[in-house]
Formats: sequence, structure tokens, C-alpha cells
Amino acid sequence: MSRVGKMPVAVPQGVDVQITADQISVKGAQGTLTRPLHALVTVRKEGAALQVEPANDSAEANAMSGTMRALLANMVGGVTKGFERKLTLVGVGFRAQAQGQKLNLQVGFSHPVTVDMPAGVKVETPTPTEIVIKGADRQAVGQIAAEVRAIRPPEPYKGKGIRYADERVVLKETKKK
Repeated sequence: MSRVGKMPVAVPQGVDVQITADQISVKGAQGTLTRPLHALVTVRKEGAALQVEPANDSAEANAMSGTMRALLANMVGGVTKGFERKLTLVGVGFRAQAQGQKLNLQVGFSHPVTVDMPAGVKVETPTPTEIVIKGADRQAVGQIAAEVRAIRPPEPYKGKGIRYADERVVLKETKKK
């Protein structure tokens, strides 16, 4: 059996978990997240913990139990603390500005680029070269961060572009005559 799937998911105080036949809903201070339950996995609430078990002895059910346990742990963590991704802009004249649910980027194109944030995801710009994307859904925060980075990924010669705060860009050496 999956070692990850065997570990229970601790449910802290203030988090409400509702399990139905086909989906699970987790409600906390940061919001509510719902996810459909996989047919090969059963989820039980035991006291202040969630236990995930495979429905049968197949390898696929075993693998899915570990996946579902990780997804549930992310849901519980998201509604209690939330998730965030930090991006930095590297380049002369590169600027970002958050206006409500929109992110305006000036990253070397002839026009500004506007990115709309989906529901449940917030964006902040503490400085003009930093972007902080926050939300309760880990997948949504990571996806939006990847889409913003894809607008102008770091180029390999000078390193200009949008990069994750913890990303290291290895620069190439220029061609010699």
C-alpha cells in the first residue's frame, strides 16, 4: 500500500469537512474547497483526522489513495493558511501593478499585458518588480503563477524576464569570434 496514503490528514479546529458519496468539501477561514472523490478511494473521518484507503487491492487504487491524501492535505492547508507564489521581474523598465483582480505587466512588449485573476486568487505587488499570488487552492495559485511567468520567461543570455522568486536561471555564455 502507498506509504503516503496510510498517513491520516489532521483536521485543525475551525475546519469543517463534509463527505458525500461523490465529493468532499472542506470549509475554513480562507474559504471553501470541493473536490470530487475518485471511485477507487474511500475517505473516512475519524475524530480530528481524515483517513484515505484504497477501495480494492489494485495498484491503481493504491496509487490513487496516496494522490487523494495529498490533495486532501492541500485542501486543509489551503483553507487554514492559504498558499502563495512569489514572482520577480528582471529587466530594465519591467514593472507590474495590481489593480483589484487584474495584474498589469509592462515587460518589454510594445503594449501592456493584462492578466485577470480567477475567483479565489488574489494578486499583490509589494514593489513594482515583485508579484505575490495568493489563494486557498494550491493548483489554481500554481497555474496562475505559471501563466504569468509564461508571458515573458527568463531568457538564457541576460536572464531578463519573469521568474519565480526561488528560481535560479543559468546564464549561457555568448558566442565568441
